Amino acid sequence: MVEDALRPMNRQRLYEQVLERLRAYVEEGGLKAGDRLPTERELAQRLGISRASVKQAIVVLEVQGLVEVRQGGGMCLLRDSLDTEPVERLVERRRRLPDVLDAREALETKLAELAAERRTDDDLIALQQALHWMEDEIESDRHGVEGDRRFHAAVTAAAHSPLLAEFMRSIADQIAESREESLRQPGRPRRSLAQHQRILDAIAERRPKAAAAAMRRHVRTVAQVRLLNWNPDEAP
Repeated sequence: MVEDALRPMNRQRLYEQVLERLRAYVEEGGLKAGDRLPTERELAQRLGISRASVKQAIVVLEVQGLVEVRQGGGMCLLRDSLDTEPVERLVERRRRLPDVLDAREALETKLAELAAERRTDDDLIALQQALHWMEDEIESDRHGVEGDRRFHAAVTAAAHSPLLAEFMRSIADQIAESREESLRQPGRPRRSLAQHQRILDAIAERRPKAAAAAMRRHVRTVAQVRLLNWNPDEAP
């Protein structure tokens, strides 16, 4: 339509420009995972902008698991490049994440309760195997994403509720997104592993209310992610 040609123009946020400069800095310098980047203060001085704009860019990099901010203000690369997800896609993920987490809490709390009532010995074996898988991943310095997926799938199977299982399948992609977001948080994989163990213990002991409570606490921990504390439109 003719009107679409005169729709409001997008203005690049200042921190998006910072991201582009940092990506070029890493590429041109041949930096790799483990190398250090300038501090927030140094970046602000060298780029001639406010530290607030630099901080917003750093948060975007942290959210995507590309850098780790060390005590004292230093930054360390976690990957060999700073190829970031487009900011607008990140904004969209931030927008829908609360709804996904609400759905997870409602569905998975009930699934854990039913699993404690209906689980079989084979279900317990599947849960234990998933927990071991996640533990092995963490011991290998990975985040435990596949083990986490297997554990929650095993809880769903142990509930023996075809309709709830169908609901879970319908939001599987969004759940995977929230899982990866959570397990990127510092220290989160081992904390999630311990929470999974408590869920498993309650299911094994056939304590439905305890299983539901343990799952609720776990999903609320999943909700504690840096992405939800980031305001993409906050003015520096």
